[in-house]
Amino acid sequence: VEKIRYHKCILMADADVDGQHIRTLLLTLLFRYMRPLIEHGYVYMAQPPLFKIKWSNAPHQYVFTDEERDRALAEGQAAGRKIPKENSIQRYKGLGEMDYDELWETTMNPATRTLLQVTLDDAALADEVFSTLMGEDVESRRNFIQRNAKDVRFLDI
Repeated sequence: VEKIRYHKCILMADADVDGQHIRTLLLTLLFRYMRPLIEHGYVYMAQPPLFKIKWSNAPHQYVFTDEERDRALAEGQAAGRKIPKENSIQRYKGLGEMDYDELWETTMNPATRTLLQVTLDDAALADEVFSTLMGEDVESRRNFIQRNAKDVRFLDI
């Protein structure tokens, strides 16, 4: 770690559940094989938006969850903002769907992006979930699935 040239390793993945899966895999890799990067606070996760709300009489707005989208729409309309009839809400299917300016504004620009620093606890939790879902202990996997099957907020349709 003393010879490291860069002190920020930023993981970028889509904002949907597939991106969450990718982040879990990457965090597990770093936790198991490059733990000092996490211990020294060098690992970050970029937080790309899931939605872009286009207002006809106000600047556009990026939001990160379904709940945040609903709240932003309600608050915006209560404040007198108007939504165009077409293409008012864009759900990003992934980072590849964003154009250069959107990616820069939301995820790349140090002045406007949101980064979360990964802690050892974050990586340990990712490793635990990975081991439960991909390991050889069928009973643990079955229990995990049964405990979480009714929690449809993790379902991406």
